[in-house]
Amino acid sequence: MSDSVEKQIANIKTNMPETYKDIQAKAAVIGKPAYALVRRGLRGEANCFYAFERGHVAGTPFSLLEVSRTVAVHMVNFGCTYCVVWAESSAQADPASSASKG
Repeated sequence: MSDSVEKQIANIKTNMPETYKDIQAKAAVIGKPAYALVRRGLRGEANCFYAFERGHVAGTPFSLLEVSRTVAVHMVNFGCTYCVVWAESSAQADPASSASKG
């Protein structure tokens, strides 16, 4: 794991508690592929993992227009303190997504 990825993971653990809980919850459901998606997103790969919480950002934005629209609509309509976007088919890291918002 690169130093940059390690620093980003430390930032998530320290400054993004809801995002970290979401990562742990995803891993409880799908196992190690959740952590692989996080690392891929932290290395700059789009459509794997993207999160923001209280001014901190982790991962890489999704390049799929529909994903961006969905996240934006939820933010405007409901507001949020954090948002985590995952590849929908996490086992294969399919570029569709699902999002967790608080």
